Amino acid sequence: MSLRIERRERFALLRLDKARGNAIDEAMAKDLARAAAELSADEGVRAVLLGSAHPKLFCPGLDLLSLIDYERPAMEAFMLSFARAVWSLYGLRKPVVAAVNGAAVAGGCILALTADHRVLRRGAPIGLNEVKVGLPLPWSVTLLLKASVPAPALGRIALLGRNFSDEQAVAAGLADEVCETDGFEAACLERLAEFAEKDPLALGATKAWLREGVLREMQAQEAAHLGVFLDGWFAPATQERIRATVASLRSRS
Repeated sequence: MSLRIERRERFALLRLDKARGNAIDEAMAKDLARAAAELSADEGVRAVLLGSAHPKLFCPGLDLLSLIDYERPAMEAFMLSFARAVWSLYGLRKPVVAAVNGAAVAGGCILALTADHRVLRRGAPIGLNEVKVGLPLPWSVTLLLKASVPAPALGRIALLGRNFSDEQAVAAGLADEVCETDGFEAACLERLAEFAEKDPLALGATKAWLREGVLREMQAQEAAHLGVFLDGWFAPATQERIRATVASLRSRS
């Protein structure tokens, strides 16, 4: 698997643990959906920490090295699989704290946004840079972003594709708090414990009701809007940018 689950009494630590720095491929998308279902069904788990096994990297986004040669049908299937992972994490009725210990851009930022609370390590960048590559945000991601950050920040995040860090990330709504490297995970677990102290039925039902409308709209219209994303992905200029990035990544390996 591309992730692992550690159990600490009433907590589950869901750690991204994949070569190439936790970049999201089809296997990881499916693993995330399965893990969310497993944790949802585990009555011994009161709260979930979404983090990384890599000490200073959360997730850099999609695994371009594995996706670059996908034809349109395969890319469509992958994007639907990724959407299902987002729905599964966003719809988890247990509290989730994202421990963003390093770069969380594009798909990494998306994963963090599914959480109820995001703790950002000082200096770590977070943001959605899809527009810079030539990609529209996927439908579900657009709804997730609108539900997660204040409206005045949407332009800077989604239309300008800026990365944010530290207090600027908090002001934009991409993070809830910033913690220093020393004691980072302890601070995340402390916040998780605060959520876990609440009555699970009360918290779970309230969370579900808060997210129900957004989740329903995600699932109802993702497939209908996916063609626009794919048009962007396979546009010649976008493909040129993606292939240049892939060439750069391969030269480093």
